[in-house]
Amino acid sequence: MFRTPLGTRTAVAFTSEMALSRVLGPAQPWIRLGEAALRAMALPLGADRITVDPLLTARRPRPVSPAAPPESAKRPVVAC
Repeated sequence: MFRTPLGTRTAVAFTSEMALSRVLGPAQPWIRLGEAALRAMALPLGADRITVDPLLTARRPRPVSPAAPPESAKRPVVAC
């Protein structure tokens, strides 16, 4: 199960093993299901939608060096 950008639960389906691997990694376990079987499994879990071949858009956070202060800390602060 995934959540849509609005927070709604959705079942997820992929059209190929390669599409699944691109999103979830090559070690992701999977089984082949028909649409009716996927809907029957997902509905009791609160997912009444199916998203086919989703793309994850979030990027990994960049590591921050503990010695480098953030850009905002480099600016002078003026208090009135």
